[in-house]
Amino acid sequence: MLIGVSRTSKTPLSIFLAHKGYKVANLPLMPEVKVPPELRQIPKHRIFGLTMNPDSIVKVRTERLKSLGLAENARYASMQRVLEELEYAENLMKSLGCTVLDVTNRAIEETAGMIIDIYQN
Repeated sequence: MLIGVSRTSKTPLSIFLAHKGYKVANLPLMPEVKVPPELRQIPKHRIFGLTMNPDSIVKVRTERLKSLGLAENARYASMQRVLEELEYAENLMKSLGCTVLDVTNRAIEETAGMIIDIYQN
């Protein structure tokens, strides 16, 4: 199970790991949306929290908005919003006791390799 805020590469990482034969699900984290209670039933060694440098998230989100033809100054891409989301995600990850990986400037393959190594050991 991969968890993290928007634009932390959950979906492409899930696809890559699935291609390697792993069953993967991912859950986007937003302060306004409660996580399903089933998340707390998953053993902590099977949950991986993805985080990223806030500046990087803002940059990726801004580019995402541009590519969709939306206003670049939307709250979604604001530093304040990103920091709120990251704080919420960090607190949740701590409460779950899951492994947290900083994916800033990491290739999907590199993150996948880290997850596989941790999961198998």
